[in-house]
Amino acid sequence: MVTTVLLSIALAAAFGVALAWLAAQPTVAAPIASASKPEQVADLVAAGNLTLMADEVELLSTASEVN
Repeated sequence: MVTTVLLSIALAAAFGVALAWLAAQPTVAAPIASASKPEQVADLVAAGNLTLMADEVELLSTASEVN
């Protein structure tokens, strides 16, 4: 299960995963993103369709904790 989850996360663009993770946070109303190159726009739009599963959000939240 974890391998499958990590693989699916790895296949998505990193910024898309970051936006989806931010959107899943209860204290974030709306993540803000921008593109600096025209070719990034399509990836950015596609990122809006990415929804992380609860276990994916938990894994990413744990990984992002500052120790």
